Parts: sequence; C-alpha cells; structure tokens
Amino acid sequence: MTSIFDSRTLVIAFEGWNDAAEGATLAANEIVTQIGGMVLESIDPEDYYDFQFSRPIVKNVEDGKRELIWPTTELIGATNEVIEAFPKMANLFVLTGPEPSRKWRAFADEIMEFIEDRDIETVLFLGAMLADVPHSRPIQVFKSSPYKEVRDIHGAELPQYEGPVGILSIIAERLQLENIPFLSFWAAVPHYVHNTPAPKAALALLQSVEDVVAAGLDSSSLAEQSFEWERGIDEVAEQDDEMANYIESLEQRRDSMDSEQIDGEALAFEFEKYLQQNKDKPDEGKGF
Repeated sequence: MTSIFDSRTLVIAFEGWNDAAEGATLAANEIVTQIGGMVLESIDPEDYYDFQFSRPIVKNVEDGKRELIWPTTELIGATNEVIEAFPKMANLFVLTGPEPSRKWRAFADEIMEFIEDRDIETVLFLGAMLADVPHSRPIQVFKSSPYKEVRDIHGAELPQYEGPVGILSIIAERLQLENIPFLSFWAAVPHYVHNTPAPKAALALLQSVEDVVAAGLDSSSLAEQSFEWERGIDEVAEQDDEMANYIESLEQRRDSMDSEQIDGEALAFEFEKYLQQNKDKPDEGKGF
C-alpha cells in the first residue's frame, strides 16, 4: 500500500516540552543536515519568545566582530545538490526551533502560511517522552493520527490523551481544520538518563520518518552516536549496583512484553500513562 507521505511532507519538531532528552530535535536536525539545510522561511521571534527563557546567543566572527543569533523557528528545505543526488528529498521540509512562549494562535497562523505557500500536503510530528524503558533495548516509537487512512496504512493509534498540551497540538488542530493529514511519532526515552541528549531516540524517530517518506535518509551517524551513548550508560551502571539492578528489572519487563508480541494498544497505554503522570510538569516532553 502506497504511503500518503510520498507527497510534499513537512517534519515538525520543537525544543522544550515536546522534546525529552532532545530526541525529537536531534532527529530533525539530522534531517536538516542531510537535506542541505537551506532556510526557506523564518519567523520573527520578537512577538513569540521570552528572551529570558530562550536567550539569544553571541558568537565571535572574523576581525573581532561579534554576532547575535536570536531564537527563532525556521522552515528548511533541500538544496539543489541534494535533490540531484536524492530526488525524493525535494518533497521533504523541516520546521524546527524553540517552542514559543506566547501568542500560540498567531504563531500557528504563520506556520499554516508556510504550509500553504510551499504546497505542503502532509505533516509528520516528532516528539520524545520520558518512560520506564531500558536504554539497552530498541527505542519504542508510538504512532498516532486522527485520520483513519493514515492509521490503516501506517499502523497508528487514534489519539486519546486529554490534558495540557504543547505547541504541536495547536498546529495539529489547525491542520485538521484544513484537512491536511498528519502522523505523530513519539519516542520513549529512558527516564533515568533524561539529563543528556539521547541519540538512540533520535535514531528511532529518523528511521520512523524514513519508513514513511522513503527519501533516502541515512541513519548511520545517529547509529554510531547511539552505540557510544549506550556504552556510556553501561559503564556508569557497572559502577552503580542500584542503577544496574533497576535497568535489569526494566529489561526483564521489556523482554516479557516482547515475548507477548507487544501491540499498539500496549504502547498507547504507556504513552497515556506518561502524559497523565507528567501533565503538571511543564519541562517534560509531551503533546498531541
């Protein structure tokens, strides 16, 4: 069955609430790198960001000059060189940046203008959530969509969560009003390593994107980073009996679930449990 994401597709990931251990934005940035990182549009940050929270960054440039880089959201597309080598990447776009602090509806209006101007037909949301899962097993990705056709083709679940949301949900609501199909991917990140970036979660998300867009995205760089990340956690656990025992209990639970052929409903249960447990914690990743 042909994927509806063979068309012009936008991948969306935001820093902040929807991005535990930077799993979503690491995946989005890897896609940006592979498509050449050509900035097509950017949002003026003045109306949407609290600069005491998302601070501008100063960098040294040539001849002693210094440059301020302001937080913003950018729409990024493939360069001509990349498109020549990988023609399907001409249909792949990425939207990424910090989650805005204010005026979410106006912000969503600007995103919808980007989508309309570039004739984007489908959207993929990337998110990462903390969960009781072991780092030593494949990262699970929960898939959801309100569109039956998308669920049937890609084995996704119908969203059931009720509660506080992130900016992804605001954009998702607008997409539904315009009847633009979308699919959400959420990677489950081991909660005991949430203070450092999790390339293994990014790898799972990147592979999920490639599964539906088939654009030729290469996962080798994130795979190497994931190996080093996993090995580093193993080394820490070797020096901490309590941590090692806890990880072993998670591994046994995961292996038991795998032996019972864990299905979408079980993943959905884990996803909903995570969201309910963290609905009052604004710094944790969650969303539509």
